[in-house]
Amino acid sequence: MSQNVREVNFDGLVGPTHNYAGLAHGNVASMRHGGLTANPREAALQGLAKMKSLMEAGFAQGVLPPQQRPDLGALRDLGFTGDDAGVLAQAARQAPQLLRAVCSASSMWTANAATVTPSLDAPDGRVHFTAANLQSSFHRYLEPRTTARVLAAMFHDPAHFAHHPVLPATPTFSDEGAANHTRLCGDHDEPGVHLYVYGRQAFGGEHGPKRYPARQTLEASQAIARQHGLDDTRTVFAQQHPDAIDAGVFHNDVIAVGNGPVLLYHEMAFRDETATLEALRARMSTPLIPVRVPSEAVSLEDAVATYLFNSQLLSNPDGSMTLVVPGECQENETVWRTIQDLLLGGNNPIGEVLVKDVKQSMRNGGGPACLRLRVALAARERQALTGRVLLDEALHDDLAAWVERHYRDRLAPEDLADPLLVRESLTALDELTQLLGIGAVYPFQLN
Repeated sequence: MSQNVREVNFDGLVGPTHNYAGLAHGNVASMRHGGLTANPREAALQGLAKMKSLMEAGFAQGVLPPQQRPDLGALRDLGFTGDDAGVLAQAARQAPQLLRAVCSASSMWTANAATVTPSLDAPDGRVHFTAANLQSSFHRYLEPRTTARVLAAMFHDPAHFAHHPVLPATPTFSDEGAANHTRLCGDHDEPGVHLYVYGRQAFGGEHGPKRYPARQTLEASQAIARQHGLDDTRTVFAQQHPDAIDAGVFHNDVIAVGNGPVLLYHEMAFRDETATLEALRARMSTPLIPVRVPSEAVSLEDAVATYLFNSQLLSNPDGSMTLVVPGECQENETVWRTIQDLLLGGNNPIGEVLVKDVKQSMRNGGGPACLRLRVALAARERQALTGRVLLDEALHDDLAAWVERHYRDRLAPEDLADPLLVRESLTALDELTQLLGIGAVYPFQLN
């Protein structure tokens, strides 16, 4: 019997302190644009525009709030003292990179927020969540505690939702969330197989990247599968190709995207491509549809520059699929030709390509797929959500007006020490939690 399962894409609202700090080592776009002046208002409105267009096209769309930034508590933990203005001034003078880190709006990329298992696949029939520890980088390590509170507030009913502890924040269990996880199935209403992609093995692993760090470990992925009750019949663990990581592919979702039975991937996505596909075929009840893009068609360099594979692949009611790509794909002649000839012209369900402008996010290294956390929810689970978190026309308009009221249209690195930015941000976030109806989730609301 159908449970009316729909995949809901929960996009992260871009925070008021969106800035270009170049914090993410191994993220080529982030490093390239570090120090530029950002436009938080434009970034937030671009994200909302993408959400609205997909909602209007018939796709289920949700929202996740940003983090509390600047994180003055983190600065105080690191020895900065005084009132808020004093702490900011000290950090700006003594450790400007720390100040940039505690102002990061990186939580907009909710593909890193958590790993999710739908109730169809879990032994207890509930939706399971594990917030990612994001221990690979300081600015993201600050996120999990608030992320876990937000998820627990929105997915609150224990009859439908289960929340697991964040994995130990050590290199052994380095976890970057759903950006390294793909669920493949015949339809969202059918049980699925979970593909966990890791960059390195902490215990006894070899063949890792040499230039940039591998952010996901096999041990972390295995732990999450255990937390969620998934056994060998529902899981495949595959190593990301080390050469891809060294080319700037810091997460698997920069080189592969899956939806339903379709796996769209670059030939350099997996260290052992053949074994990965064979393992998926052995476990899936529906035939796998691999869509392989060879290096001759799209180089690793072009894949990273355009984020072709960091696109959203969405199911339509007629069985076809829509690919949502960033505008950079259309601007690259080679990539755009590949989309037309190999993807749209190939023997696969991809029948439509939508181009979205998310340049403010792209400059910090996040495309359309980074901006969303996929959660497959049955009708009863959607009804059990707490608050006003599923996007409709009214919520979009309220959020857009909220952004216009509270966000700056210019934020340079030197602006991060402005004490007024703290007040503006907290005022905005307090209003947002009331607008969404999710209760107190931020540290300043809980103290």
